[in-house]
Amino acid sequence: MTERIYTAGLVVIGDEILSGRTHDKNIAQIASWLQVQGIRLSEVRVVPDVVERIVEAVNTLREAYDYLFTTGGIGPTHDDITSASIAKAFGVELVRHPDALALLVRHFRPEDVNEARLKMADVPAGATLIANPVSSAPGYRMGNVFVLAGVPEIMRAMFDCIRHE
Repeated sequence: MTERIYTAGLVVIGDEILSGRTHDKNIAQIASWLQVQGIRLSEVRVVPDVVERIVEAVNTLREAYDYLFTTGGIGPTHDDITSASIAKAFGVELVRHPDALALLVRHFRPEDVNEARLKMADVPAGATLIANPVSSAPGYRMGNVFVLAGVPEIMRAMFDCIRHE
């Protein structure tokens, strides 16, 4: 009897990666960690900050593989549209998660809490939070999709939280 091989896909999200302004440091790290877990990284896609492109990549790869990881696009800036795109891919609303909101309010000084930062508490309805011990703004999981930060230090911390669950 052959042992089942689990597979994963990865969607790297961000115009900054495609333009060359930012060099991805997450692909190799994720591939190495998955290999240690006995999971084969089977496909990587780098997509721009375009809702339709993110939705298409997420829906295709979450169906094709046991696990799907995304990096990037969950920060406070105007081009951070990953959470809205994931909600659209799953056909659910984007909601302000009360636990994520509480984490952010505790992390920032009251005068630094603004709508842009609070946006990091918006996740697809039904998402389960992934801890972020570096900057408190959490990632999240929807089904077999794990949504992580793009900043390598934060992504590594989130991934470590997933691995130790």
